[in-house]
Amino acid sequence: MSDSGATAELIADRGAAAESEEFFRSRPFLDAEEVTHTLRIETSDGELLAPLIVREIPRGGGIDAISPYGYPGIAAPTDAHLDPDAHLDPASVDFAPTHLISLFLRHTLAGSPLAGAVERNVVQIADPDLPLKVRSSDRNRINKNRRAGYEVEIVAGPETTTAQRVELLAIYEQTMRRTGAAERYFFGGAYFDRILGSDRAWLALAHAPAGAVAAASVAVRSDGFLHYYLSGSADTHLRDSPMKNVVDALMRFSAELGLPLNLGGGISRGDPLEEFKRGFANREQPWLTSEVVCDATAYARLSAGSKAGGFFPAYRAPSRA
Repeated sequence: MSDSGATAELIADRGAAAESEEFFRSRPFLDAEEVTHTLRIETSDGELLAPLIVREIPRGGGIDAISPYGYPGIAAPTDAHLDPDAHLDPASVDFAPTHLISLFLRHTLAGSPLAGAVERNVVQIADPDLPLKVRSSDRNRINKNRRAGYEVEIVAGPETTTAQRVELLAIYEQTMRRTGAAERYFFGGAYFDRILGSDRAWLALAHAPAGAVAAASVAVRSDGFLHYYLSGSADTHLRDSPMKNVVDALMRFSAELGLPLNLGGGISRGDPLEEFKRGFANREQPWLTSEVVCDATAYARLSAGSKAGGFFPAYRAPSRA
């Protein structure tokens, strides 16, 4: 991809220019994430599009932008013919027309069309094209739960009932409180209603022997993967680890679809969450993000004196809140 004369602009269209059938750029997801703009980068070889949430910087510092949650990436229109092995250097792009100070981009698992993207995390993959594996202790628990009467059903998102969505929200919020998650991870009922309106979303429900929902996960199809997206387990059923039955069912479902199942990663490398997911994975791969300084002078001014460590953008580091 040629770096010569690349320019960027922000299109105030709630992400419509970047919209596609892929879940992480679909209308239900963009609306749920309250996407405000599309980033359009024009190169001599074609254009790149990315949905963004544009934000005002506190204390009158201007604006910056961030990708919505998940794996939205930067995509080319379906009729474009860009070299997939070429990488555009962000430093060569004229970001002045956007008026952005900085830009944080979450890429798809296919990688980044931008040079200099960094490994943000490592995700665990259950790939049906490879011999599937489940740790013996996990398999024993799954089988024990089945014998006890646990059952998993997978419902297409648009076919989910109000009651099922209420159950999902309740156990998801229990899980977020139990793990001490930050406020931004409490998405709320309207969020789940929107994403489950997508025909590329499913809800997997583990029913306890008495019929109550013991665990649930939203799974979504995007960019060549089935993604284990948002999930939770009821406090009252933690002892039985019903989420293991949910993951097992999603592995079989992804194999039916002919897609690898992205289980995601942990909060940090080697933590208990990653270790849980590793028990079902047969390979792993890096997930990349890009941290782009669009206006170096303004960025330096806003970040002066910040003790951000590796936080990006430095002027939004928690110590500066």
